Amino acid sequence: MMKINPFQMERWQSTWEHRVELNLSESGVHPMTPAELLELGEVDPGELLRQRLGYNQSNGSDDLRASIARLYPGAGPENVLVTNGGSEANFVTTWSLFEPGATVVMQTPNYMQMWGQAETFAREVRSFRLVEERSWSPDLDELRDRAKGASAIIVTNPNNPTGSILSEDEIDEIVGIADGAGAWIIADEIYAGAELDEAASPTFWGRYDRLIVTAGLSKAYGLPGLRVGWALGPPDVVEDIWAYKDYTTIAPGVLSDFCARVALTPTTRQRIRERTRSILLENLPTITTWLDRRPDIFSFVPPRAGAICYARYELDIGSSEIARRLKDEHSVLIVPGDHFHMDGYVRIGYGLPRPELLEGLNRIETLVRSLSG
Repeated sequence: MMKINPFQMERWQSTWEHRVELNLSESGVHPMTPAELLELGEVDPGELLRQRLGYNQSNGSDDLRASIARLYPGAGPENVLVTNGGSEANFVTTWSLFEPGATVVMQTPNYMQMWGQAETFAREVRSFRLVEERSWSPDLDELRDRAKGASAIIVTNPNNPTGSILSEDEIDEIVGIADGAGAWIIADEIYAGAELDEAASPTFWGRYDRLIVTAGLSKAYGLPGLRVGWALGPPDVVEDIWAYKDYTTIAPGVLSDFCARVALTPTTRQRIRERTRSILLENLPTITTWLDRRPDIFSFVPPRAGAICYARYELDIGSSEIARRLKDEHSVLIVPGDHFHMDGYVRIGYGLPRPELLEGLNRIETLVRSLSG
């Protein structure tokens, strides 16, 4: 049997997120119902009900791929592969690009899916750090050193778990380092559109030829249950990645494809963006005020994107043990920092309805008081 490293965070969430009263482990905003989506899109619900449940076009319908391509200047449908969630986009991309014996460099902290896949498909995975003391900016000197001999550089922008955003200059420097090494860049941009200010995050798209961008409708759109993601890249490479998808899920669902086309119409997409931003702006002061009340315990850099806050804590207990006790004793789920290879931190989601967020934070406070004396 082929051995893989367990994906700790996903197993933790998938096991417990529907078995607790308050889920503060999620990194996106509170999900919409189909009725809410169709209302935002001014679409007759009957149109959804009349969709025939056959096999969808396996790389995504032409209309959906065209809608996705319009998000990226200069892209066309031939640049897009639709996948079942951003996680499948990441999986088939790394499966196709990572060669046995290769070296991969990855920004950390990060969503560790591609780290685990690099350990499985390649030979070595190295990190380059985001530096907390510099508001989670990247250590580009470290990247320059680690990228020597690497075949791929992986970034998530906006970042999970820190909520930081790379600047235009930082992106250009990463591109220059990749170009000097002859490395691919895989840029997971699934949190684009979940910025707290009105400015869009800069994208890697259009800056480099050896580039795959992955994204989807889960985080910024509040539509994780659609399981719609995509990989965007050079047409010949996208064609190759599509061949790997033939071995996984084959095709996105017909109803998901339909709903994704609704979500990505320009008017609906703007309304969804306004909904997402209103949730973030309402809830962020709640969690930051709560953290600020305990400077003896918590320190954090306020996130600039995503419904997540990554906080360092000063308690004599491991992060997984804190998360376990919160789950067992208070029915609250958070993500421990050691799932990002950084013990001493916790990731708390704040995209859920505000009354639930307040109750969840109150329960965390109860545990923290018992631990701090």
